[in-house]
Parts: sequence; C-alpha cells; structure tokens
Amino acid sequence: MNISRHPRSTYRLQIRSSFDLNEAARLVPYLRDLGVDWVYLSPVLAAEPGSDHGYDVVDHSRVDPDRGGADGLAALSRAAHDAGLGVLVDIVPNHVGVATPKASLWWWDLLRLGRASRYAEAFDVDWEAGAGRVLVPVLGEAPAADGTIEGLTLVGDELHYYDTAYPIAPGTRGDEPADAAGAAAVHSRQNYELVHWTRADSDLNYRRFFAVNTLAGIRVEDERVFDESHAEIGRWFDEGLADGLRVDHPDGLADPKGYLDRLATLTGGAHVLVEKILEGDEALPEDWATDGTTGYDALADLDRLFVDPAGAATLGSLDARLRDEADAFSWEAMILSTKRGIADGILGSEINRLARLLTAPGDDVDPQVVDALAELAAAFPVYRSYLPLGAADLVDATRVAIDQRPDLADTIESVASTLGDPAHPAAVRFQQTSGMVMAKGVEDTAFYRYSRLATLTEVGADPSEFAITPAEFHARMTRRLADRPFGMTTLSTHDTKRSADVRARVSVLAEIADEWVAALDRLRELAPLGDGPFENILWQSIVGSWPASRERLHAYAEKASREAGTSTTWTAPDEAFETKMHALVDACFDDATVRTEVARVVDIVRRPGWSNALGEALLQITGPGAPDVYQGGELWDLSLVDPDNRRPVDFDRRRQILADIDAGALPAIDDEGGAKLLVTRRALALRRDHPELFTRYGALPVFGEQAGSAVAVDRGGAVVVATRLPVALEQAGGWDAGATPTVLHVSGGARRDILTGRRFEGPEIRLAELLATYPVALLVPDGTTDASPTTSTPEENR
Repeated sequence: MNISRHPRSTYRLQIRSSFDLNEAARLVPYLRDLGVDWVYLSPVLAAEPGSDHGYDVVDHSRVDPDRGGADGLAALSRAAHDAGLGVLVDIVPNHVGVATPKASLWWWDLLRLGRASRYAEAFDVDWEAGAGRVLVPVLGEAPAADGTIEGLTLVGDELHYYDTAYPIAPGTRGDEPADAAGAAAVHSRQNYELVHWTRADSDLNYRRFFAVNTLAGIRVEDERVFDESHAEIGRWFDEGLADGLRVDHPDGLADPKGYLDRLATLTGGAHVLVEKILEGDEALPEDWATDGTTGYDALADLDRLFVDPAGAATLGSLDARLRDEADAFSWEAMILSTKRGIADGILGSEINRLARLLTAPGDDVDPQVVDALAELAAAFPVYRSYLPLGAADLVDATRVAIDQRPDLADTIESVASTLGDPAHPAAVRFQQTSGMVMAKGVEDTAFYRYSRLATLTEVGADPSEFAITPAEFHARMTRRLADRPFGMTTLSTHDTKRSADVRARVSVLAEIADEWVAALDRLRELAPLGDGPFENILWQSIVGSWPASRERLHAYAEKASREAGTSTTWTAPDEAFETKMHALVDACFDDATVRTEVARVVDIVRRPGWSNALGEALLQITGPGAPDVYQGGELWDLSLVDPDNRRPVDFDRRRQILADIDAGALPAIDDEGGAKLLVTRRALALRRDHPELFTRYGALPVFGEQAGSAVAVDRGGAVVVATRLPVALEQAGGWDAGATPTVLHVSGGARRDILTGRRFEGPEIRLAELLATYPVALLVPDGTTDASPTTSTPEENR
C-alpha cells in the first residue's frame, strides 16, 4: 500500500523487552483501526542492558536483540506497510551509554587503548585535562593515600569495581597479586582513572548528555563517526524498513545543520523531525533539513487556551505568599538564579572546559573567565545559537550578564567577543553547553520550584505566559500551518512532567483560584511540610493524577523534591524533610480528613478537567501539523514524570472499547475515558482518510453571551468546536444562558457531527444542541463517507 510522504498522524510506542518490536507488529491492526497514519518507535538500537527507554545506545551496528532485533524491526515494518502505515524511528546521535563499559563497544575500546583507540576521535575527550587519561566518576569513596580503592579487584584480564568490569590495556599487567594493592598498581597504568563521583561536577574531561555521567557525547560531526554510527540506520532506508526519523537532542551536536544535511543524504530526503525546544518567538533555522520539531511548542499553546486568565492574579499572589515575598515572583529572576546554580554546580566541568579553551597553553585559567562564562550561560535567552544565526541572542545574554555582574563587565565583553566567532573552538563548545544549562536549570530545576500553576511548567513552555485568548491561539495555529505544516504536534511524551490529562485537570484550578487557595491552606495544615512552593506543586500534582497509587506518588514526590533542590537534593538527601514528605503522601491514603479533602477537590475539577482534555485532544489531532498520540493516551492517562509515563498500557481493553465504538456505541464521559477514545478515533481517521478537509485554517465566529467559552475552527471542510473555561460556563447556566443563546455560524449547507452522528442545518447552530452530548464536536459536510456509524446517545452525558 502507498505510504504518505509525510505522516498525517503518529502513534508513539515505547519499545522495550517487555513490549518489543514483535508486540508492536501485533498491535498494528489496532492502530490502523484507531485511525493512525504512522507508527512512531522509541530508540531501537542496542542499548544498555535492562534499559527501559533506549536513549543509552551501546552498539550502533544492530537493532537491540532485547527489543526484538533486526527480525522484529522487519516484522513491524512489514505489518505497518501492509496496513498502509508508515514507520518513524527515534534515533540518538549525540551520545552513547557507558554505564556498563563492557557492553558499550566504542567506550570499552577507548578505555582500553586510550588515544590509540580507533574511537579516540569519536568521543569528546579533553586528554590534557586528565593528564592523558579519561576520568570516570564512579567511586563511592575516594582512593586511599596508598592508591588502593575499596571494591577494586583484578579479575583475569579486567579490573572490576564491585560488579562493573573495566578493561586492562595491553602490556600493563605484570605479575601483580590479585589484591587491593595489585589492583591499584594496574589501575594507575590505565588510560582511564576511576575517581570519586563528586569530581564530575568540576573535573570531568569528556562531554556528556546534560549532567548524566553514564551518557558520553560522541562527535558525529566527524565523517567517520557519522558513517559508522549511522550505517544501520542507513540500512533501514535502503531496505525500506523505515520512512522517517525523529532526531533526539540535536542541540548537543557541534554542527546540527551539517548533521541534518548528511542525514538527508543518507535517508534520501526522508521525513525528519528534530527534538528542538523553541523559546518564545524563536523559529527553527530555515536552512535545516527537517520538517519541524517534535511539537512541544504546540503543547504550550494548546494548554494555555484552556487556562482562565482570571486566575492569574490570585494564583500569583498565592505563590508569592508561599515564598514569603510581597509581590508575585519573577520567572526571569528565578531562572537566572537556577541556571547560574547549574553552571556553578553539576555542569561546572563544562564551564571549566570552556575556560581552558579560552586560555593560552601553559597559562592558568583565570577565575574571572570561569565566572563570566557561567554568567553568559545563565543569561542566554534560548537553548543555543547556530552561529552566525543567533548572534543577537549572545548580544542579549551579554547585556543581561553585565547587568547582573557589572564588576565583570570587561571580562564578560571579552569572553562574549570570542564566543561570537563561529570558527573558535570555544564558540562551538559554548553553543553545545548553553542548552545543557537551560535544560537542567529550567526544565529540571525551576519547573519544580515555580508553583503558580503546574500546567505552565511543561517542557517547551514559558511559565511566565499564563493563558492565551482564542484569537491569539488562532494566530499561532495559522503561523504553524504556514511555517511547518508537517511538523509534529504533541500533548504527552516520554519527557513531559505531567500528562495532558493531568494538566487539563490542573488547569481547572485557574477557574477556581480562591477555592484552591483555601484548599491548599487546609491541606498544608493537615499535612505540613515546611516548603510552601513545593507543597503547592505536590498537591496540584496529587489532585491532577488522583487516584494515583501510593507507590507512584511516593516516587513522584521524591523525584520532584530532589529536582527542585530547595529542601532536599539527589546528592545530599535531607532525611528529616523526606520523611515528612512521604508522610504527606501516606496521609492521602491513611488520614481520613486528608483523603476527604483531596477527594473533595478532585470532585470539583474532575468533570471540567475531562472537558478540557477532550477539547485539547480534538484541537491537537485536527490542528495544523502532524498530531502524535502518546501510547495509551486515547483513554485518560493520568501519568506524572518519567518513569511513571512509561508504565505498561492495557491495549486489550482499548481494543475492546474501540470495537464497541465501531459497532455504534457512544461512550459516556466517565472515569475510564471511552469518550476520549471516541474523539481520538474519529478525528484520526478523518484526518487520515479525508486530507482534503484539512487544507486551511480559519477561525469561525461564535456569537452569544457565552461565546468566550467556545473555540471553533474551519480546517477546510472539517469544522472543529471545543469548550473552554467549563466552570464559568456551568456557573453562567450553560450555552443558552443570557439574553442571546450562543451560536456557531458555518457556511456550506448541512453538517454532520461525526462524534455523535447527528445532523445539523446551517448556517446557525446552537451550541446547546451541538454540544449536548460531548463538550466537543467535529462537523463534516453531510454525505462525507464513513462519517459516523454511531446511532445512540448516552444519557449520562446530557
């Protein structure tokens, strides 16, 4: 069957040993029936043993046997193509997994042979900084004065640090005894040095993925490295196994444009997406060989359409009170602080390496240069530049850095001048580093500290933007259609801090801001913790994900609190604080008063949250770009941050509900989420089977007293209607409340809502009638084939 050149939609599957490529192949009939156009796979190359995500590739030359191997990929591709579905695969060019050195082919060779390794140039190692050795920060205790290392032993022709094996270079072992002293003597002759884990923050001499010591950066800008790391990927296209790629973290590469150009040659110009997070009005470089991003920018726009701007002041005042501040906290001030903390802390070794590149050989590094680099990295307004593109961002960062540190003005200007030279090694390195500082300082720190509304602190979003109007939403969608019509859009991913349905429920708090302030005060009294902003974030997340299990909430609380770093940290956990925090989680289940209060708030936000979730899903699937559905998200998915969002999916239950829908059933809006599966199925299938109905984007006029609670779009024949601000709508008395009922104006004759099967005559349609069953509608010209087989209407939804 013919496969579309660009996907009209995708469905993301997390491939792992417990759900491998063969399982994915067996799922294809369900995905086809759901309306999916392309299957979208997480990384499938051989990864660290036991890896549940696949972003820690250890062998580029083969598909992971634990994930089904080459035969599994062939089976999945065959099943997908036979069903008319394309195949999109996630790849990881920036780094490799090195947690298990013996499993990581290139890394093992590097450690064994050092600079003589054929992979020495593949890794980004500063050999001089390590005195000719790779520093490996794995020791729990520093070496003793005599050089012995607790847990280090000689086992045959290997060194073992407890259960982890390390190679021994040829000719470096004599007749040393297999005791601690012998192991230490052999260790001292190796091309690597095992050092205490805390030295990673200041002394590490290889580039990593962010601050993850077990993910070592590779230099795909080197032609040989590219060729060897992409040979298997090229085979997928030579043999017709894959149709497109998603590129993980291109901002870590020395030359993203050059990489994408090579990738286009390798794949024959296939559909390629980049995991690129855009800040504000930032746009993708026009000269990149890519069809667009992975859609976090669309996520932010969709979320904010469903947030009530009226709640901003009250929730901002709450956040300020919890911080003991007079005014609402400045997001910009917060991230300057958190990013500087990252530059000084877990990414200090990257900043120090930059300083060495700015220092003449033989000279000592000037501490002021280190200070200036950290200020510039903290002040950089986007993830990175691509010089000469983005030079203005360096100018802005220089201005902000000098404003923050006028005492460093001369040094900052001098350093910035060099960083603006695209040919200088420090400029290349800074561009790779600024994104790390942004990601760790903002996504993984500030997002866990800024408590105004948890919906706002999502990957790719700007928390200082509280809400957007329908008019602004339409303007952004119009630009998306014009600029990147084939880019991905998303609502949930393996990287989101909270799933779309959690955020849709949390967004309701903006409509009941006073009620939330009072509820939070009660909960803080009942289960005090002593960190107001974090308590706000934690309680919002509990309400948003309820009824999450005790185990899931304990895991989330621990991760979120340590990422925030205000009361406890990963490297120095505060036992007293964490004991109280886990007691708070337990109180949700064991304390009747706390449990009742949580249930009361959840009861207030549950149904409005469902309305928001259905509206976001429909607008995303039918909107400009290629919508992605994250695995299992066709039913309610109340997931929190990873690994919670990688839990197994019950596809058997989804098949059953889909079969009922296709047999004519209309699911009620209830706790399971069958209504969301209905919306997903109808919208995906229409998008795939009738692309002629999605050729333009135009806002449709809605008139009446409650018009502010509606958003309506004509996509070129398909008309999309969604409810926003559902609490305000209900309090007003519904769509017919007021002197004039709320109506939608459409042209072009009779329409049929393919969600309910009901027929409507234009040009004026009352929303009270159109949205009587569901808070959303998807209208097509009457007579459109396969519009809707539904024949019944559940009374529960009226």
